[in-house]
Amino acid sequence: MPSIDHSQPSEPQIMEVMNADYALALSTGPQLSPTSKRSVKFFFILLVAFMGSLSNGFDGSVMSAVNGMEQYLNYFGIDGQDAGGGVGTTTAIIFGIVSHKIIAGVVVAGPTADRFGRRGGMFLGSVIIIIGAVVITVAKNITYLLGGRFVLGFGVAITTTAAPSYVVEMSPPQWRGRLTGLYNTFYYSGSILCTGITVATGRSSGTLSFRAPLAIQIAPAGILAIFSFFLPESPRWLISVGRQAEARKILAEYHGDGDENAPLVQLEWKEYEEAVKLDASDKRWWDYSELVNTRNARYRTLMMLLMGFFGQWSGNGLGYFLTILFTNAGVETQNEKLTLNFVNTIVSAAGALIGTSLTDKVGRRAMWFWGTLASAGTLAIVTGCTAKWGRDGANPQGANAAIAFIFLFGFVYSLTYTPLQALYPAECLQYNTRAKGMAVYAFAVNCASFVNTYAGPIALGRIQWKYYIVYVVWDLVECMVIWLCAVETKGRTLEELNEIFDDPRPVRASIVKQKIALVKAERIEIDAVEHSV
Repeated sequence: MPSIDHSQPSEPQIMEVMNADYALALSTGPQLSPTSKRSVKFFFILLVAFMGSLSNGFDGSVMSAVNGMEQYLNYFGIDGQDAGGGVGTTTAIIFGIVSHKIIAGVVVAGPTADRFGRRGGMFLGSVIIIIGAVVITVAKNITYLLGGRFVLGFGVAITTTAAPSYVVEMSPPQWRGRLTGLYNTFYYSGSILCTGITVATGRSSGTLSFRAPLAIQIAPAGILAIFSFFLPESPRWLISVGRQAEARKILAEYHGDGDENAPLVQLEWKEYEEAVKLDASDKRWWDYSELVNTRNARYRTLMMLLMGFFGQWSGNGLGYFLTILFTNAGVETQNEKLTLNFVNTIVSAAGALIGTSLTDKVGRRAMWFWGTLASAGTLAIVTGCTAKWGRDGANPQGANAAIAFIFLFGFVYSLTYTPLQALYPAECLQYNTRAKGMAVYAFAVNCASFVNTYAGPIALGRIQWKYYIVYVVWDLVECMVIWLCAVETKGRTLEELNEIFDDPRPVRASIVKQKIALVKAERIEIDAVEHSV
């Protein structure tokens, strides 16, 4: 047991931590204040990057909302009025076309963020989103609508690769979970604005009813495009291109309260120099080999892919067709369905904010497991209530119960997955593979999303509420995999996670804590003890 003693020790403070070096750096260095001038400036910097998630939130919600409008369905000649929203093959193609282009965009998303930096990736992606949003806003027929969705998805692929990488790399490690989780929570800011607008515009009989919500997507992408090059670049990217002095200055400014000699800055700088390679695969746009060329890399990639597929297949795919779910539960009028869709977005946003506040306290692994299990339970109740008291209107109380549990499912899912979807994969990936890995993550997300958006309207049109059962069963399978495979990433710097993935038993290594005794006389005692989840 190592120990250093310089004077008469005071009563030691016992702490349980994931990594002793990191805990020591935090406890002995300057304490970052969220209300300081530097921190407020930093939050505004991240707010610009959050526009990438906000624009993604618009896109994810706008089609769900307008798909429940008769004006939209009639204008484009889409089937679905009787079902409460567009269903069938045409709707499947309209929803799924974004996934096709995002899959195509993955080829350039990672190399763009590596070659031009995280800021360059955010700028390019946002410009492409603007072009796609303009096309779908003025679309006169389904061909134009599909074309605009196709282009928009390409931009989304680039921004959702560059922006979360930027946030996770810029954030101080003690705030990383909350700030990166907040990035993804901004998805709901876009959703709330979009669904709220559709409640108002849905009362209009003209095409403005659906064109106005489609046009709003331009705003956050425009903010990101204008301000992205006013942001400081990621220190890790600067090191990777040989700009060490600039990198150290930015690191000290936002992680050490302006002090280059702060213990946390020194610890992170040492780790950066060891981990960031000047000749790694991120310099070669075609080279994805570092995602799979070692056992360490393969386990990291596995964690990233699990979050990508599980985040889309835990029941949230039904969210694209909420107006149809409300019809299945007995809701009749368009205004009621759009209003309920808006309320559900607010409830889900509340869950996301609570989940974000918990990520650095509860930990990623525990949130992932228990949240997925709770998602299965709430969705099972929705299935039962809809099956027994759905569209026949025989029991309004039972139908209301189904609606209530649709809301509760949205709350639980958002509490769990909204913070983790941007945070966990970016944490698990090493710097030299992070941009390309996040591009592969986007590919996985959109392959999974394509299954949701293409199979969803067809299944809901044919078997209605029975489709929910697929998600309930799959959620239980996910729980088993998470318990056996998912590692805990909180309480360490990004570079310190390497010791977890190098271990023969990564899950066990990730949940072992160290007990340290901190004494004012700078006596430090470390004793490793094992803890279970």
